[in-house]
Amino acid sequence: MWEELLHDLLQGHAKSLARAISLVENEVEGYEWLLQQLPANTHAKLTGITGPPGAGKSTLVDALIGEIVAQNQKVAVLCVDPSSPFNLGALLGDRIRMSEWYNHPSVFIRSLATRGSLGGLHPHIIEIADLVKAAGFDQVIIETVGVGQSEIEIAGLADTTVVVVVPEAGDEVQTMKAGLMEIADIFVVNKADRPDADSFVKNLRLMLAPAFHKTTHEIAIVKTVASKKEGVGELFQQIRAHQQLVQTHNKRYWLLAEKAYHLIQQKRMKDVDKSVLKLQLERAEDTNLYQFIKAYLPGND
Repeated sequence: MWEELLHDLLQGHAKSLARAISLVENEVEGYEWLLQQLPANTHAKLTGITGPPGAGKSTLVDALIGEIVAQNQKVAVLCVDPSSPFNLGALLGDRIRMSEWYNHPSVFIRSLATRGSLGGLHPHIIEIADLVKAAGFDQVIIETVGVGQSEIEIAGLADTTVVVVVPEAGDEVQTMKAGLMEIADIFVVNKADRPDADSFVKNLRLMLAPAFHKTTHEIAIVKTVASKKEGVGELFQQIRAHQQLVQTHNKRYWLLAEKAYHLIQQKRMKDVDKSVLKLQLERAEDTNLYQFIKAYLPGND
């Protein structure tokens, strides 16, 4: 089964890709073998689209798909949605905005639930992204839920991180420095036809000025009106320019190290069950937590 699935996946068959993603999501026995056979793909580029809820990320991604397809490239979109509290499935409301692309031969769209992941990304997002890359896509876009730590986590996964904000964010921009300012490769000011958009962009540039001295490239700011597909062409040009920069930049190896770290961490934590920990702590009662952890960890007898 796995050999045939791998063959079809590498041929770019959409159904095989969808099936492979489901098998990895559910950790079906043999999925690790499949991942180990994937080629090291340096062709496909991964772009993370993040930002606060309501910034128009899904509409922007929809317009970006059109721009990529118009340039005869294949694009895959992984949409990370909040999970249903009942079945941990994805809440798919935003995907309606991309409905026109579902049957396009150059487009693959998959919604992924966070499944309770505290970071806001799917627990197997790295593996799923690699499956998509292996299927022969030129561009891979990951759209985050835009809450929690997902903005920071996506920076450790994507070649290019695009942060989407809107003019009425106002004073919220002042709180960005600790997070979004550091991880953005490109800022998009969406809904730029609204009042005070130019003033907002000016203030954003002033706030970014100190960051220019710490980076090897200037952080681009692109104004868009995604609902009218305005500015999207310029955005894709900026994304392509940054992707070329990453190829010759040290960031690529930091990205690989970040991915390796997450995967190793995931493997080592696999056998740790919180419910088991709770029972053991109940039995131990007033034990010192640090002594408990020392005894729990292997090699600390």
